[in-house]
Amino acid sequence: METNKITITEEDGSQKEMEILFTFDDDSREKSYVLFTDPQDPEGEVFACSYTPEGEMVPVNDPDEWNMIEEVFGAFVEEIENDEEDSEEEKA
Repeated sequence: METNKITITEEDGSQKEMEILFTFDDDSREKSYVLFTDPQDPEGEVFACSYTPEGEMVPVNDPDEWNMIEEVFGAFVEEIENDEEDSEEEKA
């Protein structure tokens, strides 16, 4: 996925533009994943799907897969927090 926006189709058929946080590949599962959020959601809920080389979104249903995604997301959040801390230290 090359842009920072994706359009998803809701269950009612409506479409919504979402903002991509990041993508990653899991070689052990031979899958690619995208984590995204609704920029209009004040809660900032994060969603995840796997996707095919053609860009087709595939829901994640396997609990082990979800655990792996949560670990990757946790590392992503930790990296952002560390970068913010470093920026604040540089300003001081």
